[in-house]
Amino acid sequence: MSAVEILRAGVLTTCQDAGRPGWGHLAVPPSGAADLPSWRLANQLAGNPTGACALETTLNGCTVRTHRDVTVVVGGAPCPVTVDGRPEAWGQPVKLKAGSVLDAGPAEVGVRSYLAFSGGLHPKSSLGSHSTCLLSGLGPDPLRVGDTIPLGPSLAHPPLPTQWPAPWAGVSPELVLKLHLGPRLEWFRPDAAAELARGVWTVSEHSNRIGLRLEGPPLRRVDPAAELPSEGIASGSLQVPPDGQPILFGADHPTTGGYPVIGVVGPQAQAAAAQARPGTKIRFAPIPIPQWSRSA
Repeated sequence: MSAVEILRAGVLTTCQDAGRPGWGHLAVPPSGAADLPSWRLANQLAGNPTGACALETTLNGCTVRTHRDVTVVVGGAPCPVTVDGRPEAWGQPVKLKAGSVLDAGPAEVGVRSYLAFSGGLHPKSSLGSHSTCLLSGLGPDPLRVGDTIPLGPSLAHPPLPTQWPAPWAGVSPELVLKLHLGPRLEWFRPDAAAELARGVWTVSEHSNRIGLRLEGPPLRRVDPAAELPSEGIASGSLQVPPDGQPILFGADHPTTGGYPVIGVVGPQAQAAAAQARPGTKIRFAPIPIPQWSRSA
């Protein structure tokens, strides 16, 4: 059987590829790897084509058995890696024999590690993606002990070992995220942009792939009683509920929402936020709305 078997599923291990963008009009979140650059690099080092499905772990990793010879790369959040109990390299291609047991241990920093297998993983797909979505339930279920995931065809040209460690992004105990203000900045008090620039928020333990709940200085509205009709939500949106404590939406975010969005962070900031543990400090660097946009 050409498959990967789950021996230890950890807190949360899911199958993730590039996701299913373009279905928001049907209330389907984009999903996909929460830290896209780390997922992409792991696949590249494993010799996979763009978009291959890999495993995404959460905090304490996972353990798998392979049922054919395969090359695997464990990237993303740094963690100890062993094969049949022997230490192996994190962030580098490791060749496994059929029947080998690979353990990706707890993340030393960050949250999410990625296990990319040569040939990619091929679980059931939904709307053209193999990604698990926690909000919609599309894609394969979160993995459990005993689950098996089919492997794709063996690569014609196996990946070559790299001479030096790959340039994985670091994880900081305090993140500074560029925030493009809008589209609902006018719903907040005039000093909201200044408050965003000087405030410090803490990632709550009630955070997941849907979004990071942030705790810190409340962002106050001009009219607390006003209601906003539901509108589309983009990845990276910083939505502010009535209590003023913002939520930074991630890969599995809802596609619509009725609370105002004070700003949106870009793809690089989203990837950094995906590796933010509870307790991580978050600061924002607000980018003003262009003058031409205000007058349009």
